[in-house]
Amino acid sequence: MKKLILLTMVALSVNIVSAQWTAVNNGLTNTCVLSFAINGTNIFAGTGGGGVFLSSDTGANWTAVNNGLTNTYVYSFAISGTNIFAGTGDGGVFLSSDSGANWTTVNIGLTNSIVQSLAISGTNIFAGTNLDGVFLSSDNGANWTAVNNGLTNTNVYSLAISGTNIFAGTYGGGVFLSLDNGANWTTVNNGLTNTNVWSFAISGTNIFAGTYNGGVFLSSDTGANWTAVNNGLTNNDVRSLTISGTNIFAGTLGGGVFLSSDTGANWTAVNNGLTDTYVYSLAISGNNIFAGTYSGGVWKRPLSELTGVKEISNNEHNIVIYPNPNRGKFTITQTGKIKSIEIYNVMGEIVYKSRASNARINISAQPKGIYFVKVDNGKKVHVEKFVIN
Repeated sequence: MKKLILLTMVALSVNIVSAQWTAVNNGLTNTCVLSFAINGTNIFAGTGGGGVFLSSDTGANWTAVNNGLTNTYVYSFAISGTNIFAGTGDGGVFLSSDSGANWTTVNIGLTNSIVQSLAISGTNIFAGTNLDGVFLSSDNGANWTAVNNGLTNTNVYSLAISGTNIFAGTYGGGVFLSLDNGANWTTVNNGLTNTNVWSFAISGTNIFAGTYNGGVFLSSDTGANWTAVNNGLTNNDVRSLTISGTNIFAGTLGGGVFLSSDTGANWTAVNNGLTDTYVYSLAISGNNIFAGTYSGGVWKRPLSELTGVKEISNNEHNIVIYPNPNRGKFTITQTGKIKSIEIYNVMGEIVYKSRASNARINISAQPKGIYFVKVDNGKKVHVEKFVIN
C-alpha cells in the first residue's frame, strides 16, 4: 500500500476580500511620484521636483534624502549592491553609496542630462536619455560612453535586461535589442503596432512592453515577435509595469492599476480606494505593492488582497500530492469532492486541465522543474506546489 505524503509546505487559498489601496504619504512633501527603487527593506521614491524620499517602514513614514542632489526631478533608479543610481530630469546621473544620505554627480561623458531610464547588468550601467540614446558606464558611473550604433530612435524611455539581452524602449521607434552591451542595436518590432514604449517587465522568457495608447504587448522570443495582450485593459496608456510571480500589474495614466494572472491574456482593474488613477510607477516590496501617482503620492496595498491569495496551513484543506517530487506521474486527492484541476508551469501557462474527483495525472512530457496545481472544490480554490525531477 502506498503511503500518502502530506506536504508540510505552506499552501495557498483563494479568498474573497474587501480591501483597498491606502495612501502612505506621511513625510512625503512632494506627491508627484515618478519612480521607485527597492533595496532590502528600504523603499526609495523619486519625485517630480522634491527629489528622493526614503521609507524603511513599509511606506508608513518618508524622509527626504537629497544632500548633494542638485536636480530634484528623479525619473529613474538602478541599484547595484550598496550603490544607488538616480536618473534626473536635467542633472544627469547621481550616485549614493549610503542609502541616499549623500549624492554625487557622475556625469563625465554623459552629453545628455535628461536620464529617463537606467538599467544594470553586472558592472555595466546603461542610461537611456532624451534624444541622445543610450550611454554605458563600466566604472560606477564615473565615465560614460554613447552606445548607439543601429539605434535609429534616440528618445529612450525604458531599458530592460534579460541575461545578455538589453532592450531599449523608445518613443516612436519601438523596441531595440542589443546582444553586445549596447555596441550594436537592432529593431525588434514585428507585431508591435504601437512604437511608443514607456515601460518593460520581464518574467522568464516573457517580455512585456507597456506603450502609450497601445496597451501591453508580449514577446516570448526575445522580442522577435510581439502580440497585443489587452483584453479587459480599458486604459491603453501603460506607464509602468511590475511582476510578482505569475501576476502582472500595469499602471496606467487615468485608468489606475490593472492585474493579469494569465500572462496578460486578461486584465482586471484593481483600483478600490485609489483616488489618483494616474499611476507613473509601480514596485513590489515584500508582501506589498506600491503605486506612485501623479499628484496623490504613494499608495500601498497587500499583494494578498489583489491576487486573492493568503497563506494557510495544509490541515485546513488536506490536499495530497503523491509522490512529490515525481517524474510527471502522480495522484492528487483532497478531502471532499474535486470539481476541477489545473496545472501551471512557473510561467503561468496551463499545461494540464481536468475535471475529476480523484485525479491520476500524467504530464511526464513536461520538462523538469517547479509546477503548481490548482484544485477547485466548488467553494474554494487551493494551490499547491510540486516538483518534476
